[in-house]
Amino acid sequence: MFSNMLFPIKSFTQYGIKCCLCVDQSYRNLYSIGTGFSPLYKKHHKNNQMTTAIREAKQEDIPQIQIVRNSVKENMLSDPTLVTDADCEEFLFQKGKGWVGEIESRIVGFSIVDLKENNIWALFMHPDFENLGIGKQLHDSMLDWYFEQTKENVWLGTAPGTRAETFYRKSGWQETGIHGKGEIKFEMTYTHWKNRKQ
Repeated sequence: MFSNMLFPIKSFTQYGIKCCLCVDQSYRNLYSIGTGFSPLYKKHHKNNQMTTAIREAKQEDIPQIQIVRNSVKENMLSDPTLVTDADCEEFLFQKGKGWVGEIESRIVGFSIVDLKENNIWALFMHPDFENLGIGKQLHDSMLDWYFEQTKENVWLGTAPGTRAETFYRKSGWQETGIHGKGEIKFEMTYTHWKNRKQ
């Protein structure tokens, strides 16, 4: 059995966070997981149980949330500066609420819902950690909370022909039209969500 520990090495001034190294005590191998996740880290943890958690987002999570947002391969921002830390803070704590998914205490995904506009503002996973079920847990936690606050329909927009489109269809979202620049508009109703949870 491998024994792992995480410890800070140095600051990344660009993001205001610390880099961590996962140390395999048996082989003394280092796995950098600062602004990205190394192949060695992923290979090691693919064959060993990972510590995962879903929790409510905090203000200090925003730098890592931004890293995940800018790591995606689909629904990419044309300009990363379009979504600022202040935007994240506003949607997390004034307009709605957010959740983060962690592996070994590092954020690998997040979801944010805008309660005022009845809109899913964000649901993104770091591409290195897709297909582990974390995205679904983030999605479900977000919708459970949303429909505890209101019975209003919630909507989102996503690009056609993407994995996100497939995910939302499988999760029970109903296509209702076109949003923005050719995005598919999906909606989820209170009744449909509660029925799926039974």
